[in-house]
Amino acid sequence: MIILGVDPGTAITGYGIVQSDGDALALIACGAITTPANWAMPRRLQHIYAELTALIAAHQPTDAVIEKLFFSKNVRTALSVGQARGVAVLAAAQAGIALHEYTPLEIKQAVVGYGRAEKTQVQEMVRVLLQLAAVPQPDDAADALAIAICHAHSARWANL
Repeated sequence: MIILGVDPGTAITGYGIVQSDGDALALIACGAITTPANWAMPRRLQHIYAELTALIAAHQPTDAVIEKLFFSKNVRTALSVGQARGVAVLAAAQAGIALHEYTPLEIKQAVVGYGRAEKTQVQEMVRVLLQLAAVPQPDDAADALAIAICHAHSARWANL
């Protein structure tokens, strides 16, 4: 199974692609899609969509995973993230990829074993599970990989 994890944002959208084969996980690609702050929102969303579509075409993931949106104290940020999230959902749907969603608590539980883990703990476990020399950068890429790893673990248990 090839899994595309997406950590959406309008300034930075992290992505992580992993291959899962039973207990084995392997990094395929990770990084961030960035948009300049001076771009209008429609242009930013179009760029995110185009980049995600290109990643999907290049790597042919079987599953896409995104964090469930939770209410933020900053409504402007929540709305912005929601728009980027919608673009990621659309890119997966247009490609016919199965889409899955997990809460931050579920992601931390699956990756670290503790739902209240700190961000640095999650990032270190991503490094360990993928057998990398360093934590993936930027943080958004590491977060997207954590989302993908969460699905790899969850899907494995669901298929037992």
